[in-house]
Amino acid sequence: MKSFNTTVKNTVLAAALVVGSANLTGCGYNAMQAQDEQINASWSEVVNQYQRRADLIPNLVKVVERYAQHEQATLTEVTQARSQATAINVSADVLNDPAAFQRYQQAQDQLGSALSRLMAVSERYPDLKADKQFQELQAQLEGTENRIAVARGRYIQDVQTYNTTVRQFPTNITAKVFGMHTRPNFTVANEAQISTAPTVDFGNSNTNTANAGGQPVQNSGNTANAGGQPVNNSATATAKP
Repeated sequence: MKSFNTTVKNTVLAAALVVGSANLTGCGYNAMQAQDEQINASWSEVVNQYQRRADLIPNLVKVVERYAQHEQATLTEVTQARSQATAINVSADVLNDPAAFQRYQQAQDQLGSALSRLMAVSERYPDLKADKQFQELQAQLEGTENRIAVARGRYIQDVQTYNTTVRQFPTNITAKVFGMHTRPNFTVANEAQISTAPTVDFGNSNTNTANAGGQPVQNSGNTANAGGQPVNNSATATAKP
């Protein structure tokens, strides 16, 4: 008799587990758990790529300093932006704190802008652009920016999927019962930034402008002499008779 009662209890328990699992699946709980894990994985990839970019900056600054000693303001800006970006806590708790998430995004965006200005400065120094170490760092930085754009795009899509599930009926009821909330997402002024990485090579800085008569005039820009001093090539020399 005791054995029979034990068998009945086990059968009832198994049936309850099956019904409970079916209910959790039907109410969206399992889907939200899976989506939450995907967000965490996507976020880790974003953080890894941002850290990779930060790791490249010290060597990049050292190389630029050798050729562009007069660009200390730009170099200092990059160094400070890196310090601010890496000082922010990037644990998974950031995903539950919209304000902290926004601070992290702003710090990374400021670092990206500072790097773009630094790479623009390099156009004034041909010797710097010809340096092998600089070229390697530039290529690594460009590849990292591409990976950042891809990682951010995946994170944005994963968060959109999860947030939609949390807000839609009837899964929004399950979300409230289990304390699941929407996750913060990246915001961009231009949606194209998600799929297009910021460029770090501004190419030829020469631009055409128009004179008073509307005719295009070629501006040659600034280059550097052998001592690393910027030289203005826009003026022409007149030979004495």
